[in-house]
Amino acid sequence: MQDYKKLKVWSKAHEFALLIYKTVGNFPQFETFGLASQMRRSAYSIPTNIAEGAGRKTNADFANFLHIALGSANEIDYQLLFAKDLNYISSDIYSDLFSRIGEIQGMLISLINTVKNS
Repeated sequence: MQDYKKLKVWSKAHEFALLIYKTVGNFPQFETFGLASQMRRSAYSIPTNIAEGAGRKTNADFANFLHIALGSANEIDYQLLFAKDLNYISSDIYSDLFSRIGEIQGMLISLINTVKNS
C-alpha cells in the first residue's frame, strides 16, 4: 500500500482530468450527456483507479487497477480524436491533450511493469 498522491503518474492524470473537464465544457449542449459525459468519466477514471489500486494490499491487485486506468487512458485517446474530427476541439488543443495522454499511458505501462516485477 502506498500514497497515491506521491505517484507522478497520478498527479499528471489528475491534472489531465481537470483539463478534460474544462475542455468538454465548450462542447455543444446536446453532447452534455453524450461524448462530453463519456470523456469526463474516462478522464477521472484514470487517477481514480490509480488511487484505488495504490490502496490495495498486493502488487497484483495494484497492477490490475493500473491496467484499468490504462484502459481508460486508451479510451480517451480515441475520444479526443473523435472530438477533433467532429470539430469540437481545435487541432492545437487535440495535440496538447494527445501528447499528455500519451505520456500518461507510457508512465502507466512503466509502473505496471515495475509493480509486476517487484
